Amino acid sequence: MKFKGKVAVVTGGARDIGRAVCVKLASEGAKVVVNFYESEEDSKATLEAIKAVGGEAVTVHGDMTKQEDIDNMVAKTKEAFGDKVDILVNVAGGLFARKTIEEVDEEFYDLIMNVNLKSTVFVTKAFKPLMGKGGAIVNFASQAGRDGGGPGAFLYAASKGAVSTLTRGLAKEFGPQGIRVNALNPGMIATKFHDDFTKNEVREKVAGGTPLRREGKAEEVADLVAYLVSDESSFLTGNNVDINGGLAFS
Repeated sequence: MKFKGKVAVVTGGARDIGRAVCVKLASEGAKVVVNFYESEEDSKATLEAIKAVGGEAVTVHGDMTKQEDIDNMVAKTKEAFGDKVDILVNVAGGLFARKTIEEVDEEFYDLIMNVNLKSTVFVTKAFKPLMGKGGAIVNFASQAGRDGGGPGAFLYAASKGAVSTLTRGLAKEFGPQGIRVNALNPGMIATKFHDDFTKNEVREKVAGGTPLRREGKAEEVADLVAYLVSDESSFLTGNNVDINGGLAFS
């Protein structure tokens, strides 16, 4: 119960990696705020999974690209668990569609950048006043941010590359206050993201190209998040940690 007495906020916590993170932190004693946007039924399932491991949580609906919704999540967090947040995990993000630069318009550009980058910036800004010495933040970048992504994902890759750089900058800014900031760069993880946007033959090829010859699991990513927000990683900050089965190295 390494997180007993601590409060964790997870954006995009309703399904896949977000759900796994919520359940993992709750299983180790954290009180968890589960943010969701479109997937209310998924959020209920996440809440049940947390209860099943003896955890405590609340769900909060909100679009993390909207300041009003972010402010509401801060208010709901205080209402449920008080004025102190120890852990923030920015999972919310998305690809939405694969488009070449000829197909990208201003609306799509804003969607990608807002969901992946703006949300991380302004959620972090909103919760930072509730965090103190010993606090930890994990942002979700992507392997795409390192290698430019697959076909039609250049803009997604650019937004995730920005999250990586943001993480390094915030680590410098927050470090003197005792708050650590790290990011993860997941590779091919078996989630709805790839169910929706990656062809089966591509998934098989990528998985077969890893030294471990498989896709990753959401629970494996959650285990790494738990390590990065724990005292066991107390001298780690500003890192972008790869989790891709050895497909690419830092």
